[in-house]
Amino acid sequence: MSETKVVYSLCCMCTGRCPIMVEVENGVIKHIWGNPHVFGAKSLCPRGAAGVAFEYDNERPQYPMIRDGERGSGRWKRVSWEEALDFIADKLKGVMENHGAKAIALSDRGGPHTELHKLFLRAIGSPNYFTHHATCSNSVHNAHMSIAGHARNTVGYDYKNCKYMVVFGRNLLESLITGEARNVIDMISAGGKLVYIDVRWTYTASKAYKFFMINPGTDYALVLALINVIVNNNLYDVDFVNRYVVGLDYLRAFVQPYTPSWAEKETGIPAEEIVKIAYEASEAKPSVIFNPGWMTAWHEDDFYLRRAIYTLNALMGSYEAKGGIVIAKGAGDAGFKIKQPTSLAPKVTEERCDGAGSKYPWIRAQWGLLQKLPEVIESGEPYPVKAYIAMRHDPIASMPDPEVWIKAFDQLDLLVSIDVNWSWTSWYADVILPESTYLERTDNVIVRKGLKPQLALRQKVIEPRFDSRSRFQIFKALAERLGKGEYFPWKDEIEMVNWQLEGTGFTFENFSKKGVIDLSKDPIWYDRSNLKFDTPTGKIEVYSEFLEKAGIPSLKPYESPKAPPENTLRLITGKKALHTQGRTTSNNPILNELTPENHLYIHPSFAKRIGVKDDDLVEVSSNGVSERIKVRISPFVHPQVAYMLHGFGDPVPLRTRSFGKGASDVKLMKGKLKVGVGGNCPLFETFVSIKKI
Repeated sequence: MSETKVVYSLCCMCTGRCPIMVEVENGVIKHIWGNPHVFGAKSLCPRGAAGVAFEYDNERPQYPMIRDGERGSGRWKRVSWEEALDFIADKLKGVMENHGAKAIALSDRGGPHTELHKLFLRAIGSPNYFTHHATCSNSVHNAHMSIAGHARNTVGYDYKNCKYMVVFGRNLLESLITGEARNVIDMISAGGKLVYIDVRWTYTASKAYKFFMINPGTDYALVLALINVIVNNNLYDVDFVNRYVVGLDYLRAFVQPYTPSWAEKETGIPAEEIVKIAYEASEAKPSVIFNPGWMTAWHEDDFYLRRAIYTLNALMGSYEAKGGIVIAKGAGDAGFKIKQPTSLAPKVTEERCDGAGSKYPWIRAQWGLLQKLPEVIESGEPYPVKAYIAMRHDPIASMPDPEVWIKAFDQLDLLVSIDVNWSWTSWYADVILPESTYLERTDNVIVRKGLKPQLALRQKVIEPRFDSRSRFQIFKALAERLGKGEYFPWKDEIEMVNWQLEGTGFTFENFSKKGVIDLSKDPIWYDRSNLKFDTPTGKIEVYSEFLEKAGIPSLKPYESPKAPPENTLRLITGKKALHTQGRTTSNNPILNELTPENHLYIHPSFAKRIGVKDDDLVEVSSNGVSERIKVRISPFVHPQVAYMLHGFGDPVPLRTRSFGKGASDVKLMKGKLKVGVGGNCPLFETFVSIKKI
């Protein structure tokens, strides 16, 4: 007899963690839908729908392996889980005995499903937890912390009720989170106006009320000019600014040179249009969003652009306003307390190896500076790092300077890759541990913060297809081998989930009804007359004494970006709905068929100069590194820009569909493994030469 069931869970095809509904028949997944209890419909993005193809793809690690050859040789031997875990534990014990637990580092992609990784590091006493944010959102996180005491993700955006939104280079509707994209479309349908600023035309631009193709690297000039118009013409929310903003006089004096006429010469955007944006935003305030972006690793001084964008929001009074920036409400705001596994272990007091929070006091330690790790590994300063665990993370393929990473890895005593995919990093690993896929495991309970907070759970849909284990099983087993098993007191994931829910009146079974647990029937708003910001003054600090004392100006005088050297273009990378997470989706059987490789988009004027046409193969070079890629010629990309999708040029032969297809953007970003002011790598300061092959 056929057995059909529906299981609610959370997608993991990107970092959006969209709620999903999975149809299963006789233990086989038939379809993945968006959770209609959350979205009001079953729609899901292409990546999410391709989760079925991912699950039944055999081109992924299927059992534990220990390297049986030189690093990078692709030679391993299959071993049992016990042998693999014993091997890792013995190596970690040796590192801890010789150098202390701080010589062990771990990186992952960040987010709320990292509790068990962080608990493991706390249990053994290492401070060196890293996320991928050095090439994503460090600058916007640290900028917002410095100005309003909030990270990027501790606020949300009331897109549906927004009347006017200005977006800087964030392709909201294409490199997307499903719910967010739906809300933006609802905003536009309700009459809200979207102004989109980018160096290329995108699907988001096609839906915009106004689109401006800005000169590359000049976004800061535009924002300063907008502030100039707003403060000089008293277009700001006077009551909000007087109550909550520190440094208005400083700001007014700072922006005086940055007039719309001046900005027109820098940005290419007409002065009258800059003035219009300022006035139109003012008319819509406080239901205004100046979107600060997501992947914000653009320039070394990107930190100041993001501080300035948040300043615009403060001037509009957008914080905790309908249609503006919403301070994300958690379980506590709804009267519930959810236990987090990391609370079981004491915080580690050792200083981090990368200087985040110490050498760089304005950069928060919680995300780290992953770009510093190769330097630390090679130099042994400020202390040795000898073991590295890459947890569902591929730093070689996602960070600049792959060769620098590989060279550093050669100095390690132990490199472990825990992943659901083959990765460039796993290719160099000493041990590969296959994690059960997101459809084969249960993770910790997370809080979906917002106006109406919810609890959500990624729960097992089917049994693992191969000899894999969940992250819970992996880190519990390692902790026990290192004598730290008391920090993982649960027998399994369900017991952990029920522990997290103790005192709430909910249990694991409550997620079976619709996949999420609503904690509040009505939206939760804070009193706008009594807002608190986690800054030294308790207010929004346009002028920050903390930054100034650290030698970092609150705002930096504008400097024109470097023009591309003769016969070169500025390399810009990005994402789209099919391939947002690079290695996660580029080898997917369905998504690869739709986009098997990336292309280099250039303007017709440059194409004519070098004598190429569509689909010609070209060599793209930067600092002695070259990649080959096919050209696409488009008038909808800035003449100074070369654009390509991130995550191609796969060097791992076991991924047969994506192997060798297209070009690797990070290879071309040689020399960009730097620490920008906000803790980000300056990815978009790469210039490339292009010639026809």
